Amino acid sequence: MLSNRLVTALGPAIWGTTYYVTTEYLPPDRPLLASLLRSLPAGLLLVAVVRRLPTGDWWWRSLVLGALNIGAFLPLLFLAAYRLPGGVAATVGAVQPLVVAGLAAGFLGRRVTLRVGLAAVAGIFGVSLLVLRANAQLDALGIAAALGGAVVMAVGTVLGKRWVSPAPLLATTGWQLVAGGLLLLPLTFAVEGPPPELSARNLAGYAYLALVGAALSYSLWFRGVKLLAATEVTFLGLLSPVVATAVGWSVLGQDLTVAQLCGAVIVLAALVAAQTRGRKNDEDHRVRGGRWRRQPGGGRGVAARP
Repeated sequence: MLSNRLVTALGPAIWGTTYYVTTEYLPPDRPLLASLLRSLPAGLLLVAVVRRLPTGDWWWRSLVLGALNIGAFLPLLFLAAYRLPGGVAATVGAVQPLVVAGLAAGFLGRRVTLRVGLAAVAGIFGVSLLVLRANAQLDALGIAAALGGAVVMAVGTVLGKRWVSPAPLLATTGWQLVAGGLLLLPLTFAVEGPPPELSARNLAGYAYLALVGAALSYSLWFRGVKLLAATEVTFLGLLSPVVATAVGWSVLGQDLTVAQLCGAVIVLAALVAAQTRGRKNDEDHRVRGGRWRRQPGGGRGVAARP
C-alpha cells in the first residue's frame, strides 16, 4: 500500500540527514563519540521497549552483527561525513548493494545475473567519476572510509540473511545496537579520550541521531522490510543519498561538478537496476526456520535482512 511505502521511506530519508547533522551540530573530529552516542542509547531504548534478550546462539551472533553493522560501520560512516560533502559521502556508500550481490553469490548461492553484472560495472564507473574528478574536499581518507563502511555493512547484511532471528525485528536491531555500542565504548575513550565540553547544540545533535536517526528510523525501516516487497524496500533505501545531496545543496551550499553529478546518477541507476526484481520472484525467495527451503516456482529462499 502507498501508506506503507511512505512510512518506510521516512527511514532512509532520515539517514540522509546524518551528514548535515554531523558537520553542523557535532563537535569536530569525534567520529567514535558520535558513533557511540548514536548506537548505545538507541539500542538500550529498543531493548527496554521490547523487553527481550538474546537466547542461545544469538548472544554471539548479535555480537558479530553488532560489530560489523554498528561497531565498524558507524565510525567509518562518521569519518566519511566529517571529511566529505554529505551527498558525495552518501553516494559513495551507496555501492553497498553491489558488494552484497557479489558476497551473496559466493556465500548464499545467489546467481549474479547479467543485469546485475552490468549494473555493477556501471556503479563502479559512476563512483570513479565521483572520485577521480573530485575537488580538494574529496580526500582519500574520506573516500576510503565511505567505501570501507559499505563493505563491512555488506558483510553484515549477508550474515543477517543467513542468520534468521526468531525474535521481533526491533529486538534484533536493539541487540545489535547495544553490542556495537558496547564495543565502541572502550575504543572511544582509548582513541579520543574523555568527551569534550558539549554545548546545547551538540547535545541536540546527539539526541537527534540517537532518537530519530537510530531508534525511530530503524523502526520505520524494519517495519517496511516486514510489510513490503524486497525490491520496494531497496528502492526506498536510495532516498538516503538523494536526501543527503539535496540537503548539502540547499542548506550548506555545496556544489558538485557536472562529472560528479553524472556519476551520482549512474550509481543510483545501477543500484535500481541491480535490485529490481518481480514481485513473484520476491515471494519465491524466503527462509523458514533458519533453513534454505525450495519455494514453489523458485530457487532457494533468501531471508530479509533483520
